[in-house]
Amino acid sequence: MREAAIGIGSNSLRLLVADIEQGNQTAVLRKRIGLRVFTSLNDTHEMDESMIHDACEAVQQMKQYAQQSGAELIRLFATSAVRDAKNSAALQDALWQNTGLHLSILSGEQEAKYSFLGAAGNASTGMIDIGGGSTEIVIGDHGQPQYAISLQAGAVRMFQEMPITSAVDTKAVMDSVARLLSPNTKTIWQMKTPTQWVGVGGTMTAAATCIQGIDWHSHKRVHGFGVQRQALRHAMETLADMPLTDRKKLGTVPPDRADIVVHGFAILLQCMETLCIDTITISEHTNLDGFLRAITAGGSESAE
Repeated sequence: MREAAIGIGSNSLRLLVADIEQGNQTAVLRKRIGLRVFTSLNDTHEMDESMIHDACEAVQQMKQYAQQSGAELIRLFATSAVRDAKNSAALQDALWQNTGLHLSILSGEQEAKYSFLGAAGNASTGMIDIGGGSTEIVIGDHGQPQYAISLQAGAVRMFQEMPITSAVDTKAVMDSVARLLSPNTKTIWQMKTPTQWVGVGGTMTAAATCIQGIDWHSHKRVHGFGVQRQALRHAMETLADMPLTDRKKLGTVPPDRADIVVHGFAILLQCMETLCIDTITISEHTNLDGFLRAITAGGSESAE
């Protein structure tokens, strides 16, 4: 059966269309649209009307892509920014009226679980998913998550709260992430040490393209690439000292991510340092993959 999942993230909206047969899932189509829902939240944590309108248009566009690809079922969910928004019900109503799709709003724990299910194999695995509004860290074994945390430290959120104009400024961002991680580290250290760490999300793919110096459109050399701490630090500091206009011209960073990429790298680097991760392997499989996998395995109730 061919199914589709559309995810409204804090920084972008993504689509996955996949064939699911006897427990096996094969991606047919992946699409992404920059949306920046998080930046639309005002002082009272409400999305503005223009964002609700844009989100409806973007979801409708993705729905059409899914239908053109032969998807028989299309599901829709949202993560951190919509979860934070006090008027999320207004977005749910607008989406239902304009697209006919019901919007499920994931909790931080669910978001982490689906990212893990999408990216982890059967080995003892740790996973980091850096989004626009939050960062999910999950540890599990044999494809089952055993511990999950969601930190209020996404690339867009940190970009708004803590400007970076040079490499010196990255320390404040990293210190903030360290404080958020601190209450959880004792529990993590008491767990079985993962044999591998995987990273998902736009920050991860940007790290792979920047470190390798390849075009950001390239996918062949992203999935499975191992990001090392020292290489990540070098990329972070180089980009931090670079004017935004120059970053956008690099070709190794998506232009719509150039302003937040350093913040994403700072979050990742601090996670790696705190958890003593020397190398993290990039996966292009995301919470969309995990969401569909959980749904088809009979976990639809957890997606509501």
